[in-house]
Amino acid sequence: MLGRIFALVIKEFLTLLKDKRTRFVLIGPPLIQLLVFGYAATFDLKNVPFAVYNEDSGSASRELLASFDGSPGFTPIVQITHESEIAPLIDAKKVLMVVHFSRNFSADLLSGRSASLQVIVDGRNSNTAMLAINDISSMVDHFNHQWAISHDGILPPAHIETRAWFNPNLESRWFFLPGIVGILTLLVTMLVTALSVAREREQGTFDQLLVTPLRPVEILIGKVLPGFLIGLAEASVIILAAVFWFKVPLLGSLFTLYTGIILFLLSGVGVGLMVSSFAVTQQQGLLGAFMFMVPSIILSGFATPIRNMPQLVQYITLINPMRYFMVVLRGVFLEGLPFNLLIPQFWPMALIGVVALSIAGWLFRHRMY
Repeated sequence: MLGRIFALVIKEFLTLLKDKRTRFVLIGPPLIQLLVFGYAATFDLKNVPFAVYNEDSGSASRELLASFDGSPGFTPIVQITHESEIAPLIDAKKVLMVVHFSRNFSADLLSGRSASLQVIVDGRNSNTAMLAINDISSMVDHFNHQWAISHDGILPPAHIETRAWFNPNLESRWFFLPGIVGILTLLVTMLVTALSVAREREQGTFDQLLVTPLRPVEILIGKVLPGFLIGLAEASVIILAAVFWFKVPLLGSLFTLYTGIILFLLSGVGVGLMVSSFAVTQQQGLLGAFMFMVPSIILSGFATPIRNMPQLVQYITLINPMRYFMVVLRGVFLEGLPFNLLIPQFWPMALIGVVALSIAGWLFRHRMY
């Protein structure tokens, strides 16, 4: 019995290794995903941009700021001189946080009173905001300890007052659920379109489809529309659940949101049809869809900020439609961004969709016979 099992195992290995496509699937995707997970999926904060609003002229604030300058996780971008400068910087995502020293920060510490340090954090990404706050808390604790030693244990030390914008309670649900709209929409759309042409070839009905009066472009549209409509319905259901069941605020307009959804679906069905045009069997179509979806989700900024990724990986994300859709979803849900401010996210998705559909159409005609 063991001999027969061993012979079957050897036969399966030989079958897998003889097929070039299978060899690539066995070796290529694991390596790609390993690199993507290893470099992109990190919760470490690096080069977090922040602004300083220092109303204090004493030495204590300068001493605490020196610990920020010496930290590799934080990069000072600008010194501001008025409270009105805070909102534009955070709204435009030029800084993740603003560190505000009150006018009497040093004087309060020297007199033995408690001194307040205000840190205003962009709460759109609650995970990043919490990591930043934790890092700042560690630096302030270290400052408190050093201050107490150098000033004969004068207490109470400085403490932090934080205000998170756009997500004041730092609800991770508010951050993740809009992203889930993009992930599940891509999943359904890719699976439907990636298996469409491959299914015809595998079942032997592709030739029958070619002898019908339908022209190639009509067949192509017929393959695209089901995935597009299913993705649109899927996105609508998830949005309804997020807003009415999970109570995630939808601050922007539905017109802006659905413009983003339609353009994202355009790019999704284009890539799915490309995969289906390459695939001969449904298994190959499924594996091709999986190869695209996993890196697309990881490199979208869904869980980890794109700015924390290596520079080369950040360039790769520019061809990922999910990257732009995540900005649209969270911008409309949490910030209420208007249509005109999201145009820089709309046109890349439209361009990716047109290019992908054009390539898919060429492949479809090229591999018809």
